Amino acid sequence: MMSVWKRMAPFRQRELYYYDTNQEFETAELAARLYMMIREEMERSRKEKILLLCIGTDRSTGDSLGPLIGYQLRNRDLKHIQVLGTLNRPVHAMNLEDTLGLVEQYYQDHLVIAVDASVGMNDHIGCITLGRGSLKPGLGVSKELRSVGDLFITGIVSGCSSYDPVILQSIRLSVVMRMAECISESVCLVEKLWESMALV
Repeated sequence: MMSVWKRMAPFRQRELYYYDTNQEFETAELAARLYMMIREEMERSRKEKILLLCIGTDRSTGDSLGPLIGYQLRNRDLKHIQVLGTLNRPVHAMNLEDTLGLVEQYYQDHLVIAVDASVGMNDHIGCITLGRGSLKPGLGVSKELRSVGDLFITGIVSGCSSYDPVILQSIRLSVVMRMAECISESVCLVEKLWESMALV
C-alpha cells in the first residue's frame, strides 16, 4: 500500500503556502493560516490537542531549525500546544523512530505538526513553508526516515543540490535564527488565537 501511495503522491495537488522571511514578513499571516488549518484538521480527525514535533539536531547549523524553535517555545509556557524536540533534547534521525513510538503511545489525541529544516530552490532559501499532510525528515541529507505529521512547517535552509551534510553545517546561523523566530512567534500567536476563541 505504501509503495502505491508513493507513486501517487507526486500527482496529487498539495496545499502549500510560502512565507518569505527575506522580505517583509507578516507573522500574523502565517499564524492565521496555521490556526485555520489546525481547526480544520482537528475537526476532520476528531483530535483534541496539539503537538509540535520539532525535528533536527544542534550539531549542524543547517539542521538546527527544529531544536531552536523547540527551545524558544519551551520558554514561552504554552498551555494549548505541547512541544517535543529542543536543543537539550533534540528529535533527530537517530531517535526519531523511538520518539514516534512515544507519540503513538502518549499523544494519540494530538494533532501533530511536524517542523523541520528543508532544502529547496536557491531563490527560496529563507522561506517558510506550511502544508497539509506529513513531511519526510532526512531527505535533504539522503536519509530514509518515516513520514511524520498531520500538518508540516519547514524552513528552507539550502538549495536542492546541497545534500552534503558538510554543506549544511556551513549554513549561516542568521538565516536559521530568522526563520526560527518567525515560526516561534507565529505559534505563540496561534496560542493566543486559541485562547481568545475559547472565550467567544
